[in-house]
Amino acid sequence: MHSHFKNSRRSFIKGSAQILAAVGLGSHAYGQPVPSKHKLFSAIGISAAAEKASYLKTQGIDFLTCGVGDLLMPDQSEDSFEKKRAELSSCPLPIFACNGFIRPAHLRCVGPEANHELVLEWADISFRRMKKLGGKLIVFGSSGARRVPDGWPIEKADAQFISLLKQMGPLAAAQEITVTIEQLRAAECNYINHITRAATLIRAVNHPNIRLLADLYHMAVMNDGPAELKAAMDVVAHIEIAEKAERTAPGIKGDDFRPFFRILHEAKYQGAINIEAKYEDSQLATAVRTIVQQASEV
Repeated sequence: MHSHFKNSRRSFIKGSAQILAAVGLGSHAYGQPVPSKHKLFSAIGISAAAEKASYLKTQGIDFLTCGVGDLLMPDQSEDSFEKKRAELSSCPLPIFACNGFIRPAHLRCVGPEANHELVLEWADISFRRMKKLGGKLIVFGSSGARRVPDGWPIEKADAQFISLLKQMGPLAAAQEITVTIEQLRAAECNYINHITRAATLIRAVNHPNIRLLADLYHMAVMNDGPAELKAAMDVVAHIEIAEKAERTAPGIKGDDFRPFFRILHEAKYQGAINIEAKYEDSQLATAVRTIVQQASEV
């Protein structure tokens, strides 16, 4: 390995560790108090390609959320992944989370064609590679993989999903990864559309590495309000944000997130927030400023 690669990788790892510790899932256990860069959130991230990291950092972004398929490549060889990892060695922002978890069409979490053994194999590869990148969190939305087939009883789907997550928890824990279940609006998926429903399933799993992602966009679309967020805070480990009407970044349409931020503040939330939204590059600084401003007012 050339010395310049060693140095750039060393700087990347050091920077990643500092950000991840601030986010609250670095060297700290889930739920432990951590230094906070902002009044409410420990860090502000965004779902974006790693190639944009240099610009995003200038706009106040602290970390990236990238795609499992693009970054961790569970369907490709270890050599292919290591090449990707080498390309990321000088990335100026840490990759804290990955989303788009279970995308292959043949993988199913619920229904008569559920194949948990293959799903868990995919998950285990993802967790191991995420650890190598220094990341800490996998977002489990995966609308296609968890869609309930017509005619399949919801009780059976619940039993299948809980069983899957109970097996997934130890695999995630072994790699120091937290899996966060994301509620999805009904237009995207017919299963787990409300935050209280997601929280109920997570409590049934009862594993510290299976937690809840509170996505304020999906909540708003499904008419989940601050009361529903409050009821789920015992299992919330991560927040995502976008405005309701067109899934725009904060500050574009003018949505008021303070009622939700107030609940987070009252619950002493210690984690990060991730922007998963539509935006133009010129709007990003406004989005970060809006989050910081509204969070400071609760």
